[in-house]
Amino acid sequence: MKLLFLGSGAFGVPSLDALASRHEVLAVVTQPDRPAGRGQAITPTPVAAWVRTHRPDLPLFAPPDVNEPQLVARLRLIPADAWVVIAFGQKLSPALVADRFAINLHASLLPRWRGAAPINHAILAGDAETGNSVITIADRMDAGLVLAQSHRTIDPLVTAGELHDQLSADGPALLLDVLERHQAGTLRPRAQDTALVTRAGKFSKADAWTDFAEEADRVRCRIHGLNPWPGVAVAFRNHPLRLLRVRPVPGQAGDAQPGTLVDAPGGVVACGRGTALKLLEVQPNNKRSMTWAEFHNGAQTRPGERLTGGRP
Repeated sequence: MKLLFLGSGAFGVPSLDALASRHEVLAVVTQPDRPAGRGQAITPTPVAAWVRTHRPDLPLFAPPDVNEPQLVARLRLIPADAWVVIAFGQKLSPALVADRFAINLHASLLPRWRGAAPINHAILAGDAETGNSVITIADRMDAGLVLAQSHRTIDPLVTAGELHDQLSADGPALLLDVLERHQAGTLRPRAQDTALVTRAGKFSKADAWTDFAEEADRVRCRIHGLNPWPGVAVAFRNHPLRLLRVRPVPGQAGDAQPGTLVDAPGGVVACGRGTALKLLEVQPNNKRSMTWAEFHNGAQTRPGERLTGGRP
């Protein structure tokens, strides 16, 4: 098939690579190069970087507004059989996609977690399972007809960054299957149940907190769901300490106040309702990430010391 690919984020790169090896990608549309990192160097999107490295022959568009009328007319002249949209970052107007077979790969089991941060919200909510959905493009965000879904169990120790990469790797097979069934005329689109819709809004730096007064598993969900960004930081000895990976442990908190180290060498912290959390990986301010054992050996942590978090 002849394809037009629209994508920006790293989530879509494995799918673009697979599509380019199995089909004819006629052009790629992405977001403009923008400042990134501490030095604010002008940086291409991961999709643009892939094209420039692996397929510099491909026409590459990077418009600030994909719905600009002249560009709409130009893109619609491309003789593609299907448009594939993944983490593009701009809303596509009806004028752009009218009468096109345009599909989107979304990282949730729609209608659950429509929006910008479905992977984070799935972990935050304690979901046992998530997956990918391939849907048609609709005027409302992530509201299209469902063409196919893949499923993945959420490991209790997985972070949002790791789950992002797992779902990204699951995407190519699902997309290739949808395109094959589209060619064969065997797709069976189904509408989403609007009664089951949940929203996955964006996060900001202000969300980088947790509250040890909550039960240990809720704290785990927040720490893993916000790793790597915006992350979760607490105060220890009046310095920020990022919590990267944790595991609830049974029956170790007793009546200790939430946030108290009840086992310093083991990194066990008291949480709400007598639950406890074992700190597995942390990152001190301006230092590399490390295991709790490494941090304890350097800082000589002591039972009874406090990690303070809480809502801002």
